[in-house]
Amino acid sequence: MAGLTGQGDTAMESLTYEQLVDALEDLARRMAAGDVGIEEAAELYEQAGAIHRLASERLERVRRRIEKLDGDPPPGSAGPATAESSGGSAPGP
Repeated sequence: MAGLTGQGDTAMESLTYEQLVDALEDLARRMAAGDVGIEEAAELYEQAGAIHRLASERLERVRRRIEKLDGDPPPGSAGPATAESSGGSAPGP
């Protein structure tokens, strides 16, 4: 995304998750086109890394918010005991 070139992290942090993904796709297209020099390719790669980190952090925050709203613990964590895990019996036939 040409608008991100030369801008600091503050500008990127104000973007939505979808805008960050679009920026990553634009950078990937530019690098895949093969018409950039090695120095520019390295800069694009660094930008992509920074954008990827921001997008991943944003996605993780949203995931935690949803888990908090659902009240469900993430898979593999110790959550509230259920009838099955606490030795309770399920209704029989």
